[in-house]
Amino acid sequence: MKILILHRVPYFKIEYHRGISHDQHEVTYFGTDRALATLPPNLRCERVSRPGAQSAFEEARDWLAERPRDFDRVISMSEYELLDAARLREHLGAPGAPAAQVALARDKVLMKKAVAEAGLRVPRFLPLPRFLELDGRVPWYGRTVLKPHRGASSEDVLVFDTPRQTAAKIIEGRTGVARLDAGSDLEDFEVEEFISGPIRHFDGLVQGGEVLTLSASEYVGTCLKYAQGMPMGSFQIGFSEETRAWVSRALAAVRIEDGSFHLEAIVHEGELVFLEVGNRVGGADVVATVELATGIHLPSYELRVLLGEPLAGTLPEPPADRRRYGWFVHPGHHLAGQEFRSLDGAVAFRASPHVVAWHELPAGAPLPDHITYQAGETVLAGIVASDTPEDTRNWIVDLFDSLSIRTRPAASMTPEQVSA
Repeated sequence: MKILILHRVPYFKIEYHRGISHDQHEVTYFGTDRALATLPPNLRCERVSRPGAQSAFEEARDWLAERPRDFDRVISMSEYELLDAARLREHLGAPGAPAAQVALARDKVLMKKAVAEAGLRVPRFLPLPRFLELDGRVPWYGRTVLKPHRGASSEDVLVFDTPRQTAAKIIEGRTGVARLDAGSDLEDFEVEEFISGPIRHFDGLVQGGEVLTLSASEYVGTCLKYAQGMPMGSFQIGFSEETRAWVSRALAAVRIEDGSFHLEAIVHEGELVFLEVGNRVGGADVVATVELATGIHLPSYELRVLLGEPLAGTLPEPPADRRRYGWFVHPGHHLAGQEFRSLDGAVAFRASPHVVAWHELPAGAPLPDHITYQAGETVLAGIVASDTPEDTRNWIVDLFDSLSIRTRPAASMTPEQVSA
């Protein structure tokens, strides 16, 4: 089989060799030089560099126009290039989900509309242009969320006290989001009511519309607060058959029929409220914690699904030791321009027998200038395990309450930057 991979996610996050036999298939990785540099040097494959100035679809289309060839599969494991892969499949006539179907799991307006039509509760919402036409006169009161409808990592997500305040800030160009304040890209945003309650994420595999495996977790902290500089994590919890059925209905509504999924919901007054979903694996250490708990490496089995291999009856049995795993991550992007010195309050936790993995920046490392959950880029990332969800949660909460970061100005900073 001839396989084209739009390569963006670092190789070690996916470990393509675990799901694709590179000896049996002809595999081509198409990505920027930075992305291709993450491939193992001895991996049997073709590497094709792209400039990265345009979308992956546009650059792949131009490359194939110069060097025509066919592919049996076109795959992307990156949320940001799922639509590019779908468009390229349509362009080449390759099998797989078409762009209109993939858009349901990329566009937050389309997905909430589809889920609501399936009879599941979603936050009340409006595309931003329509919201502004109504001048904030909407059928909800109180806190209101402004977000890009195809965004990720809570970038450019804001919460205001009321719908009218939200509208006023946007109209006056005082949101703090540069493109909105300049009056552009309004159609790229949506507004929704703020729903309070614990946030859960559901991760697993689906093939032919059937959920093959499911893991449930609850966040400690939120993605929005992480974007603002607060630590976050999650811990695995149990779930009922009713919850499994709810997840299946949500996936069916947005036509996620094959591959991995990462679905988020808010528990409000005992009811699950759909938040968003992606046809991809979760970030941070979701993949690692799911594998520890179930024995299933989600990216590997997703690749097998995308190659058309039937998985029913082939998944491994979960480990006999049914521990509850959690992951934790402490950001550093809010301190960009600084160097990491130390993490105070970490000694007792670093040596804890509950720790499965602990990745801390070395002293002197520069702090990232972008939101990242990646070990080796952020201040701290790791995995913890306990016998109960409560113990795992409490360990993470205690860790976050104990930590403080010491930094110093980066050596390359000018005196003017330091004084600023």
